[in-house]
Amino acid sequence: MAVVRLKEIYKNEAAPALMKRFEYKSPMQIPKLVKVVVNVGCGDAKDNPKALENVISELTMITGQRAVPTLAKKSIANFKVRAGMKIGAKVTLRGDRMYEFVDKLFMFALPRARDFKGISANSFDGRGNYSLGLKEQLVFPEIEFDKVDKIRGMSIVFVTTAKTDEEARELLRLLGAPFEKQ
Repeated sequence: MAVVRLKEIYKNEAAPALMKRFEYKSPMQIPKLVKVVVNVGCGDAKDNPKALENVISELTMITGQRAVPTLAKKSIANFKVRAGMKIGAKVTLRGDRMYEFVDKLFMFALPRARDFKGISANSFDGRGNYSLGLKEQLVFPEIEFDKVDKIRGMSIVFVTTAKTDEEARELLRLLGAPFEKQ
């Protein structure tokens, strides 16, 4: 099995740097990336079932793991949505696939975005998790422009074991997150 570059960076550089900066007493206190959840909403799936299939196949290509459909939790008459309808797709990545995806996102996909100046350093939730929104799936190298039926956005959530936003920000920065300059 191939060695995942970002996992090695975490073990050899990020973890020791975090240990030193935050003065942890045990290596178990060092924050780590637990999972990455990629979610795509597909409102037109209620009218066009093929749209959801396209979203699932694109998400599967981007992440390397099969996407699952997400269901509406409650009915909303104005949007013509009933509880239980398929309205999107998501993928939860862990382990090596997660590190490969994050590496690809930080190194290739984000710099390809139009007018990219960096990601916001303020999108933390107060518990050490980070959310990021992308306007289009075309920034990923796996997606061919000619085969895209509709440009869709996606949200990407990084779940960490960090207790504070400062720890999580430092963890992501050490993993190569391109935060915008203040």
